[in-house]
Amino acid sequence: MPSIKDAKIAILATDGFEQVELTEPLAKLKEAGAEVHVISPKSGTIKGWDQDHWDKEITVDKTLSEVRVTDYDALVLPGGQINPDTLRADPKVVSFVREFFNSKKPLAAICHAPWLLIEADVVRGRDITSYNSIKTDVKNAGGNWLDQEVVVHEALITSRNPGDIPAFVAKIIEEVEEGRHEDRKVA
Repeated sequence: MPSIKDAKIAILATDGFEQVELTEPLAKLKEAGAEVHVISPKSGTIKGWDQDHWDKEITVDKTLSEVRVTDYDALVLPGGQINPDTLRADPKVVSFVREFFNSKKPLAAICHAPWLLIEADVVRGRDITSYNSIKTDVKNAGGNWLDQEVVVHEALITSRNPGDIPAFVAKIIEEVEEGRHEDRKVA
């Protein structure tokens, strides 16, 4: 597995995240050597949704008010229906997502998380995938929706559903690794 040692990656979520869409990337990104923080608008813990029921609580490492875009090499947005719908109603979250997108660092969204990208107005003219049920939302926001397990448009990485997690995480690692090589070339 490629190493992204010393990379710092944020996973932004709140109650109702699709459990596997947070826990699998968290584990795999740590396994690849990254320091990964679960960030949320609230402190303490956030509760996962596992297909049809509430499940595990995950500890929040830092609140959104404690972090800046410059603290991280990549941002991951897990889906589920509840999590991104709640987050997109928070102007501070939307601003953070937009600022992260504008940083040109890897920004990865899976399942319903592209709702956050739509709210941040960053999908227009870009190739995007998502959970099938929000395909029309992506198109209405000006995105070019594609039915593929992972779609990359510049540093924007999107996937459709939990079945795509292996390809999603592999692409995050690849993009973080490439971004870090680019930084070294510039320095």
